[in-house]
Amino acid sequence: MSRIQVFDMAGNEVKKMNISNEVFGIEPNEAVMHAAVVNYLANQRQGTQSTLTRTEVRGGGRKPWRQKGTGHARQGSIRAPQWTHGGIALGPKPRDYSYSLNKKVKRLALKSALSSKVAAKDMIVLDKIELEGYKTKAVADMLKALGAEGKALIVMPEVNQKVIKSANNIEGVKTALVNTLNVYDILNCDKFIVVVEAVKKIEEVYA
Repeated sequence: MSRIQVFDMAGNEVKKMNISNEVFGIEPNEAVMHAAVVNYLANQRQGTQSTLTRTEVRGGGRKPWRQKGTGHARQGSIRAPQWTHGGIALGPKPRDYSYSLNKKVKRLALKSALSSKVAAKDMIVLDKIELEGYKTKAVADMLKALGAEGKALIVMPEVNQKVIKSANNIEGVKTALVNTLNVYDILNCDKFIVVVEAVKKIEEVYA
């Protein structure tokens, strides 16, 4: 077990808590984290890009000139790839880029990402997040007090619409739940802000 500081929304330390070394204290595996990030980005691709082949471009049904005797190269259609406004040869077509990773690899990658944030002292544990209403300024003030004014990922134990909608208006700030955590978001943020209850849930799932 390691001990980590717990702060309130004003940036004051309120206590210390133990965190599991099995989840937050392993040696980060960079190769596995890289594989998880590449997998995540591939799975986000829509794969809807498409080009028209020579059979799909309108027109070009008639042979432009006779086969022999014109002095021109033989041509069968003005929609062949070498013509302006012709079809595209070997262009992209809609496809599915997604693939799955081994479950053990996913778990190791997430633990490595969490451990790397703790090692770099970029993980901030909050006792709780309470907002009276939908107040972007309250979240902005909290981030400033915590020294997390750049890219930040706020992890909550359960859905809190006040926090989610208030944070959505701040550039570079994302919110997530324990069950929606991914390696890409963890590594992409400058500060990883997590509520105490969320830390406990993460340890329950991944310890």
